[in-house]
Amino acid sequence: MAAIDVVYTWVDDTWPGYHALLTRCARDRHDLNPNRYRDNVDILKYNLRALDRYAPWIDRVFLVTCRPQVPRWLDTTMIRVVHHDQIMDPADLPTFNSFAIVANLHRIPDLSARFLYLEDDRLFGSRVECRDVFDPDGRPRVFLTSRGTRLPGDRYHERLSPWNRAVAYSNFLLDERYGAKPRRMVSHGPLAVDVDSWRAMIETWEDAFRRTSASRFRATENIAPEYLYPHFLLEERRGVEASRAAVRTDTAYHPLNNIYLFQRVGLARLRWQHPKFFCLNDDFGQHPNPRVVGLVTRELERWFPDKSRFEKPFG
Repeated sequence: MAAIDVVYTWVDDTWPGYHALLTRCARDRHDLNPNRYRDNVDILKYNLRALDRYAPWIDRVFLVTCRPQVPRWLDTTMIRVVHHDQIMDPADLPTFNSFAIVANLHRIPDLSARFLYLEDDRLFGSRVECRDVFDPDGRPRVFLTSRGTRLPGDRYHERLSPWNRAVAYSNFLLDERYGAKPRRMVSHGPLAVDVDSWRAMIETWEDAFRRTSASRFRATENIAPEYLYPHFLLEERRGVEASRAAVRTDTAYHPLNNIYLFQRVGLARLRWQHPKFFCLNDDFGQHPNPRVVGLVTRELERWFPDKSRFEKPFG
């Protein structure tokens, strides 16, 4: 199979001027949710260490972020930093909407025809091979939750989070095109992308993607590309579903909250499971517990102690 690149998205709300811009543009409390803009445990740094250790076959690595942000520890000679203004319509910027950013990833210059998209909180936990994410014919593997999840149905419900409204809207589009049916949530792992299929998805729902890209924040009738795309692949027979056994053994999810004992137990479970893919989702809220932040950082350093080629030699 041809070379496979990796694309990360990342942002740092402590960057000078960023929070002021965010506050000026925000409309409600969801727009200011710090869980979506924070990197208080240097998760990207450890993510890249995991990549170096467990997926050395990956070709190039791209980091998508807002201009002029770059992690202070990053060696930019080893990674391609892509700013939003290089892949998005200037009229849609600044953007704080991950759906809009992800919808434009295929526009990255020189990106491989197949790539992995990784949110910065989704890490490799053990050795990963190309066959784990693409089948022998190059079709992406789709990881769906092994158990049924009740998905949100009312895409206009004001009490639903913007994420759940986007999932509901994505389901509406899928039902409209392929017929109403129960669908499972996408599991927490890398998103394997075939660019031709990605473009076909966008062409299928061009107006909805245009509206999503133009939304500065997550909004009603936005698409969640990381949910819509796997189901589009399966419906169009462009992808293959990973076995439920593989989902159970190879993927894991752990929310990072302020409860110290919960973190001790959850991180121990991850050490025991040793999954190929796991997510450490920021659920700290407005005021992260410093004791828990220290615990998580020490654990990440314990798991991934060796610097990656993406880090500056000093600093």
